[in-house]
Amino acid sequence: MRSPPASTNSTGLPRNNPSRPHPADRVVRRRIARPTEMLSVHGITTYYAPHDRKRVSHARPIRHHVGRGGCPMTKRGWMLFLAMGVIWGVPYAMIRIAVREIDPLVVAFGRTVLGSVLLLPIAMYKKQLTPVFRRWRPLLLYTVVEITGPWLLIGFAEKTLNSSTVGLLLAAVPLIAVIFVTMLGHDRFDGRRVLGLVVGFAGVALLVGLDIDLTNPAAVGAIGLAAVGYAIGPIVINRQLADLPSLGVVTGSLVLASVVYAPFAAFRWPPHVSAGSIWSVLGLAVICTAAAFVVFFALIAEVGPARATVITYINPVVALLLGVVALNEPVTAGILVGFPLVILGSIVGTKRSGREEIEALPPTPEAAAQAPDH
Repeated sequence: MRSPPASTNSTGLPRNNPSRPHPADRVVRRRIARPTEMLSVHGITTYYAPHDRKRVSHARPIRHHVGRGGCPMTKRGWMLFLAMGVIWGVPYAMIRIAVREIDPLVVAFGRTVLGSVLLLPIAMYKKQLTPVFRRWRPLLLYTVVEITGPWLLIGFAEKTLNSSTVGLLLAAVPLIAVIFVTMLGHDRFDGRRVLGLVVGFAGVALLVGLDIDLTNPAAVGAIGLAAVGYAIGPIVINRQLADLPSLGVVTGSLVLASVVYAPFAAFRWPPHVSAGSIWSVLGLAVICTAAAFVVFFALIAEVGPARATVITYINPVVALLLGVVALNEPVTAGILVGFPLVILGSIVGTKRSGREEIEALPPTPEAAAQAPDH
């Protein structure tokens, strides 16, 4: 089938100005003050930055027409989506197994070191580390709030809390991010966002109140601090590192985290470790860190950043199922009542308007060529 001439839009109607996309195409570059699409899970803020625009513009050429529901997902897109749902739902169970015998600091150190070893050759081959380390101060800040702090805090919390409970509590990260982004003036509160925050935090309160022994609040406080760090990390990326190659940022942050952990981990190394704990640390590094990053960018290239962020709501479900099936963790009243409220609140509180969702869709190669650069 012959494609329409450059002077027409996707419907075949003439354009008044062929150099600009026609409104009927509804494929425009994002014009809000957020140059990246970011998703922060387990200390890795993966994002679609302007530097990475070619990943999406060279993806499968699907034209996005006006209408509800958007374009159908491809088979490859579904496979990548399901893979990411499992990969980023698994870490909580692995951490729970590992910290039974290994100090949380050593677990975090092993994950960062092995992740660095796997990603360093790729980042060096692509020459993405030099520009990243030139901005070592914001990179160090990002590393502390997104990796060094949260990974240690989560490991500490999982010595006493079930992995499924931790995964469900961290599902509130999007709600915290909404508060920070609004306070910084990048967004505004409206009735929908307020409703989402109220519902989501009510779910957190029920989950904590019904399931957790508050006589030892340190574990809950650790998860709260980790959630705050996960919410701040993308803001640091957006403000100071968004123009840098994302692979370089992630690899550089893992290297810095390894350096920070190393002197402390050396004094906490366990004398004897079971095979299960060793395999858990290896899985965290290889599958949940290095492989997860590669697979997630393949997902972005296939379905676009807007759809890829839906993973945020799938991971806690996987964490819950793994905790119940693999670790014999109980399905409690707090989970049954609080978890649906957390997910519902996150969806309502973070959902963009219909126009913003259309603007966030990845452009087709044709639209990318026609749209002016910003």
